[in-house]
Amino acid sequence: MSNNQQQFRYSTGVIAYPLFFVLSIWIVFWMQVRFFPSIKRLGVYPQKLEGLLGIVTSPFIHSDIEHLYHNSIPLFILSVALFYFYRKISWKVILYGILLSGLFTWIIGRPANHIGASGLVYVLVSFIFFKGIFAKHYRLVALSLIIVFLYGSMIWYAFPVKEGMSWEGHLGGLISGFIFALIFRKAIAKPERYVWQQPDYNEDDDPFLKHFDEDGNFIENIEPEVEEEPLSEEQHPDITYTFKENKD
Repeated sequence: MSNNQQQFRYSTGVIAYPLFFVLSIWIVFWMQVRFFPSIKRLGVYPQKLEGLLGIVTSPFIHSDIEHLYHNSIPLFILSVALFYFYRKISWKVILYGILLSGLFTWIIGRPANHIGASGLVYVLVSFIFFKGIFAKHYRLVALSLIIVFLYGSMIWYAFPVKEGMSWEGHLGGLISGFIFALIFRKAIAKPERYVWQQPDYNEDDDPFLKHFDEDGNFIENIEPEVEEEPLSEEQHPDITYTFKENKD
């Protein structure tokens, strides 16, 4: 099995890991509503030391059920695509994406409580799109086009177009995804190359092309030329045969 086939082979983790991740966010929201409403304040507070904790906790905290719902669906779909096409680096993209996008929010954000997993969603959108473009692999390019079709309109929310929305977290996610696409560029599954695409390919040694002449006409009954060397006396000794008559 080639590396590309192994890279694009389905496994239970493709669904299980994204499902577990999204389910954990719902569990945290349930605990927030039921028992610990104060954890809603554990978001990213820009330019404050106590706000650094929110870089890790903010993706698991949401303001209401609608906020959680709008983040859960794209997060699950994009995570499935990530684990299927980039399983070797999928956890790195998620974990580092949370940290880097949160850090960008902490640096450039307005003085407010920035919460929600939308920053990570923008990380995945940006990463999957640019990785497909860099890969020049037909499956990954097709995936990039699907991402643009489904989530292309999200680009506008990386700018201050809606009041009360953390556009800084969205912008930080887009930048983080692009950076990871560059950093993990060598981890791209490249398309298979045929023998005739190799740099050391020689047409004269191709067993298929030997069946055609210079004008492209098919040559029938072509046989490989084998030079036979005469056997020496040691290699071909005299053989003595003995005949015995059967009297029966």
